[in-house]
Amino acid sequence: MIYTDQLGRDIRITSTPMRIISLVPSQTELLVAMGLSNCIVGVTKFCVHPKTIRKEKSVIGGTKNIHLDKIRELDPDIILCNKEENTKEIVETLQEEYTVHVSDISTVEESLELIDQYGKIFNKTSQAATLVSKIRLELRDFLEFVKDKPKKKIAYFIWRKPWMVAGKGTFIHHLLGINGFINMFGHQDRYPEISEEQLPKLKGLDLILLSSEPFPFSETHKNEVIKMLPDAKVILVDGEYFSWYGSRLAEAFVYFRTLHQSS
Repeated sequence: MIYTDQLGRDIRITSTPMRIISLVPSQTELLVAMGLSNCIVGVTKFCVHPKTIRKEKSVIGGTKNIHLDKIRELDPDIILCNKEENTKEIVETLQEEYTVHVSDISTVEESLELIDQYGKIFNKTSQAATLVSKIRLELRDFLEFVKDKPKKKIAYFIWRKPWMVAGKGTFIHHLLGINGFINMFGHQDRYPEISEEQLPKLKGLDLILLSSEPFPFSETHKNEVIKMLPDAKVILVDGEYFSWYGSRLAEAFVYFRTLHQSS
């Protein structure tokens, strides 16, 4: 069977892969949710859900730096990557020896497409269909909940020094839009930097969201931002709900409801 991944790459799979290496934390979580835990043989050091996964599986490095020798020892049937999480060099190196599937996700619909394709590749079509249906239902109910909420102007910070925010073309930006937020950096690509001098000059923001990842913003950082931008409300948010696709979306919209109630 030939499948086309989300980069438009055709990959040939002759039998259901039974030995999987996942180089993407959110996709590792998705595999477990689909009942594929026993097939996972390798993960990254950033694969933290479920909490026991790194003790149960071999850790083959990070998302940007892998140990090729460990991967060879594991002899995977397939390696799962992502365009943003993993480098082009990693994909090119691995595909010389292994079947490599690459996801590329910036919308909920693309996430659902990935779940559906994983269901077909790993012979878990019923599990995939159940998960997709649940996410669609949660999304529909949330859109009804949020439709009459005020359209707040926001900035979503992912890093400190250099200060960086989420811009257009990102999954975070897409979810901010679903929440009815107006991303003040939605006209800039990907993850633009904001200079220290620019920060106090940001005007018109109703809400500033400080993510728990990849930079772990804390109450100390929140107070720091409040001093620079006293007119905006500053909230610490769980970044996994804004940037992890796959099975995490089944819980994300419940989290977003609580966010709106507190903001």
